[in-house]
Amino acid sequence: MNARQLTFLAGAGSAGLLIAALGFQAAGYAPCELCILQRWPHLAAAVIAALIWLTGRLRAFAVLGMVAAAVALGLAIYHSGVEMAWWPGPAHCSGGVGDIASMSAQDLLTKLQSAPVTRCDEVSWRFVGLSMASWNAICSAGLLAIWTIASMRGLKGINTAK
Repeated sequence: MNARQLTFLAGAGSAGLLIAALGFQAAGYAPCELCILQRWPHLAAAVIAALIWLTGRLRAFAVLGMVAAAVALGLAIYHSGVEMAWWPGPAHCSGGVGDIASMSAQDLLTKLQSAPVTRCDEVSWRFVGLSMASWNAICSAGLLAIWTIASMRGLKGINTAK
């Protein structure tokens, strides 16, 4: 595969992950804040791949695709770690409501009522023991590898064209 085809594959992979996430959401699996945050780099990667495909400007965009995939991987690893209690997640989506001892009953009630329904530290779906965030990390690592190979092949083509 040439570099342009690889970028199309990587962009299609990110688009596929977005479609899968929306499919799970349509099936009733409400996303948490970190789940939604993980979608943005995949959207960026799909747009970058489309720009490469439409303009042929591999050199200008391939590194951005790598960055988007790396951000997606980092967010997915972070979310997986929150789910596995390796590190704390954001207090507002991991059950934290602040210092309860210093709150009035009304403040506590207000905080609890405004708390999001879907928690970032609870897994709502697993396949082969891995959560959606963990699968996203695995897929994002693969997409990062594809973007990296595409970038290297694109640079090799530039260097040999001189």
